[in-house]
Amino acid sequence: MSRSVVVLGIQWGDEGKGKVVDLLTEDCAAVVRFQGGHNAGHTLVIDGQKTVLHLVPSGILRDSVQCLIGSGVVVSPDALIGELQTLEQAGITARDRLVISPGCPVILSSHIALDQARERARGSDAIGTTGRGIGPAYEDKVARRGIRLGELGNVDTCSERVEELVEYHNFLLTQRFGAEPVDVSECVSRIPAWRDRLSPMMGDVSGMLEAYSNAKSNVLFEGAQGALLDIDHGTYPFVTSSNTIAGAAASGGGTGPLAFDAVIGVIKAYATRVGAGPFPTELHETVGAHLAERGNEFGATTGRPRRCGWFDAVLARRACWLNSASGLCVTKLDVLDGLSELAICVGYRRGGEVLDDPPWDSAGLAECEPIYEYLPGWVERTGSVRRLEALPAAARTYLDRLEELLGVPVDIISTGPDRDDTMVLRDPFQ
Repeated sequence: MSRSVVVLGIQWGDEGKGKVVDLLTEDCAAVVRFQGGHNAGHTLVIDGQKTVLHLVPSGILRDSVQCLIGSGVVVSPDALIGELQTLEQAGITARDRLVISPGCPVILSSHIALDQARERARGSDAIGTTGRGIGPAYEDKVARRGIRLGELGNVDTCSERVEELVEYHNFLLTQRFGAEPVDVSECVSRIPAWRDRLSPMMGDVSGMLEAYSNAKSNVLFEGAQGALLDIDHGTYPFVTSSNTIAGAAASGGGTGPLAFDAVIGVIKAYATRVGAGPFPTELHETVGAHLAERGNEFGATTGRPRRCGWFDAVLARRACWLNSASGLCVTKLDVLDGLSELAICVGYRRGGEVLDDPPWDSAGLAECEPIYEYLPGWVERTGSVRRLEALPAAARTYLDRLEELLGVPVDIISTGPDRDDTMVLRDPFQ
């Protein structure tokens, strides 16, 4: 019996989704990336060898897995071509197993310039984007003026469209932000090379998903970023520009909502976020530094340091509901090793009022003080432990409490960066 499983982050991203996807693809025919762009960074460690992916789905390290990029993903041709070259230099046959939807919006250099100019103009109110043109590309998609990958096939028509779009971006750059314009001719000149390198990999992703369904093959849908960065349901405006929740796997991948059999929500044993925005459980002192150092909390895409804090069960519970999470994968449990006491946020206090659910707006969330429940920590080493009964009793108690607070069972536990440092208590494909 075949199954389709969605794997996505339940927090602000950086939960370790890439490792989980790589692990679960052992029994999959295909992996589908359904949203985001090269602002995502999935780090995989196989036998000590680290690979960082941005656009290519995390199943690429398994020779038998077909990798698909759905039309919900915005694609920088230069970034994708560069990533493929890096993989091939490492001996990974990527092009032969990658199919890209021709409906993917194209990120141009003018999108990147516009993204960075807007962040500079915001000053201290900057959102903290990666500056890679993701937001402006999604903006053009929704405004119906964007370029799609399939248009690269007709160089003359595409050149006219690119020229018109870059001129529009240049107007904003020069007149609104006082920035330098982008060279229109340089953008147009890249189209033939993009066509030659990417057109052979374009295909009907939705049709392929239907074929996999008819063939009773397992398929995994891979999310980028995290649920709390969703454009509609996240901590707006400090969010990404796409829908990051499970519902987007259908529209961005190219299938119907009844296709999915399970949703695995990936959570860190603590909380992190990159960039600006409210973070009620953020730690600024010794414990925060402990988490950052032991967790190597630097962005895989930008290298930016991540803000660290205690686990927030209030936001995570809402994210589990938004995603219909059927199981959890807890990552980086080993980062908590050595802490004598742990805290979990179980509610908020705002202006004398106790809240069990998060406010709808970021301003309201920024006013919330966490209400903590304290649990004993452990001094034993959990790194690379691969049996549940081998974990310290306090670590098992901590995991049990997360299950209770979120109302979702813990199916997978990660105790280290390597593929094998994982306990699969319940396989979502079984």
